Amino acid sequence: MDFLLKIKQANLVGRGGAGFPVAVKWEAVRNATGSCKYIICNAAEGEPGVTKDNYIIEKYAKRLIDGIKIAIDFLSSEKANNNSQVKAFIYINNEYYKNYYKKLLKLIGDLPIEIFIKPFGSGYIGGEESSLLNAIEGQRIEPRLRPPFPTTNGLWGCPTLINNVETFYNVSLVATDEYKNFRFYVIGGDCIHDGVYQLSADFTIQEILEKTNNIPNFPFFVQVGGNASGEVLNSGQLKKLVSGAGLITIFDLAKYENIKFIENLLEFFVKESCGKCTPCREGIFRFNEIIKSEKIDWQLFFDLLENLKETSFCGLGSAIVTPAKSFIKNVFSDRPII
Repeated sequence: MDFLLKIKQANLVGRGGAGFPVAVKWEAVRNATGSCKYIICNAAEGEPGVTKDNYIIEKYAKRLIDGIKIAIDFLSSEKANNNSQVKAFIYINNEYYKNYYKKLLKLIGDLPIEIFIKPFGSGYIGGEESSLLNAIEGQRIEPRLRPPFPTTNGLWGCPTLINNVETFYNVSLVATDEYKNFRFYVIGGDCIHDGVYQLSADFTIQEILEKTNNIPNFPFFVQVGGNASGEVLNSGQLKKLVSGAGLITIFDLAKYENIKFIENLLEFFVKESCGKCTPCREGIFRFNEIIKSEKIDWQLFFDLLENLKETSFCGLGSAIVTPAKSFIKNVFSDRPII
């Protein structure tokens, strides 16, 4: 059976946050024309609170390398070849490299896989799909304008397949008929049993917290997906599936019912903005001013959010919209009426 068909039948989607169908991306790179084709495993993991890549590399490194090898074989096959050479990179953050490079090198052996360390100081944006292409090429680490997309014009202008660690792990499971539509969840914050869990992708937030014995006995809310871009939900809104990178962070309502949550959020975005585009660079700076002012101008606050959503060059600037809006709508006690 064609492996692409196996991926389609498994309904495999990426686990980096966007949930894009894996088969669509693989097919696009296979069909693209180029003298070279590249594969990048994104192990940068810069979303605050998300540690599942670390867990997978620690526990299942062989599965990860097997998944990358399957991708190499897939793009080297007769259907995809077009006389293309195929090479893979593991784009990894410095901490994971220090902890696991010996293990990874041993598993890689003579496979055409190179480990590339995410440049120090590149921050959250250094793990963005097009920014990491610039990093490997030695260019300024900032997002690229898309289209064209990496599937046709990626690394050094060649067709490039980019997936995250969990996706390549799942590809390995599909190849051995062991994939069961499970995913990794990271649970943290104000809870007792924090850590990484592998459970059904069809479980709701409520079911996951129950299965892991993490339902708080105090008033709480959660942020789901990631601690930068994730949606904020109150304790009565837990019948949803987990989105994004699979993180569930529990917050004690007594600590965060005021504006402190947004203040903490803004600290991250101010620090991580690359400064490339004016909406993100200036908009987030103005957010900070508004939130710290004696009387918050909520109309201006929401106008800025809408502007960031529509005009930011990359996903970082628009990422603040979801947590800020959902926190105010679902949790904030002094809800503004706009």
